Amino acid sequence: MTLIVFIVSLLGAMAIGVPVSFALMFCGVALMSYMGMFNSQIIAQNMIAGADTFTLLAIPFFVLAGELMNSGGLSKRIIEFAIACVGHIRGGLGIVAIVAAIIMASISGSAAADTAALAAILIPMMAKAGYNVPRSAGLIASGGIIAPVIPPSMAFIVFGVAANVSITQLFMAGIVPGIMMGLVLIITWQILVRKDDVQALPKAPFKARVHATGRAAWALGMPVIILGGIKAGIVTPTEAAVIAAAYALFVGTVIYGELKVRDLPHVILQAAKTTSIIMFLVCAALVSAWLITAANIPGEITRYIEPLIDQPKLLMLVIMILVLVVGPRST
Repeated sequence: MTLIVFIVSLLGAMAIGVPVSFALMFCGVALMSYMGMFNSQIIAQNMIAGADTFTLLAIPFFVLAGELMNSGGLSKRIIEFAIACVGHIRGGLGIVAIVAAIIMASISGSAAADTAALAAILIPMMAKAGYNVPRSAGLIASGGIIAPVIPPSMAFIVFGVAANVSITQLFMAGIVPGIMMGLVLIITWQILVRKDDVQALPKAPFKARVHATGRAAWALGMPVIILGGIKAGIVTPTEAAVIAAAYALFVGTVIYGELKVRDLPHVILQAAKTTSIIMFLVCAALVSAWLITAANIPGEITRYIEPLIDQPKLLMLVIMILVLVVGPRST
């Protein structure tokens, strides 16, 4: 019964438009009230304890790296590199958006920062070239969902802390699915773009491609440093986040020279705002995680699906139906 109370309260809160973080807290309060153990101090203690984790320091630093990347010209050069490589293909600007989204996702892990940078640069270009603007905006928004999958991923960090799972292994497991998501988006875009009378960009000569690659080399080296350091065991995800922020600051100020000292307060403020939203969600999620354990909800779920364990295909069908029903509401 506790499982039903938890699911109904969570979905009910989100169905009326309550933000996910507040919905998690609401379902926690509902579950505690049902169990007869409501105590506001328990909620406060779990929220504070949930945020007091060294691993979570990776979140503000990766967010800061993303903001520094956008303000320091790294995002712009990644897009220029993608345009030089695939911009001449019919519908190529859409492919540029996805390729750039994959590269940028492997740097910041922030869907909001990546999508904002791509939209600001590519939407005007796509409108000028004759692309359907709403469809183009939808494509860039869809490309943003790659960021929570390809490492470094904020979602993986939150899940790893809440579920006590290795964040390094989560990062490594997200590479292939993230790339596959990008490939599916590219294929879908190529099918849909046939309906539009769009102008392809001139094919960049080999020298121009080499030049664009050289200009973007510092930006393209960032994912190699982050993922390579984590995979080799040289740094932890938290240490990689610090390196990413320092690297983006160095490249933006010294190498590209587009990030000025006077811009830093604004960049840091934007990163702080984004971090506060994410951390509040983390705190609320960890309250729910504690209550899920206290109410033995995993045991209830096990009892429900136990008859299906010997029928893997039927079990997979049930899981897929649950994802289709619950997934859209949880976003």
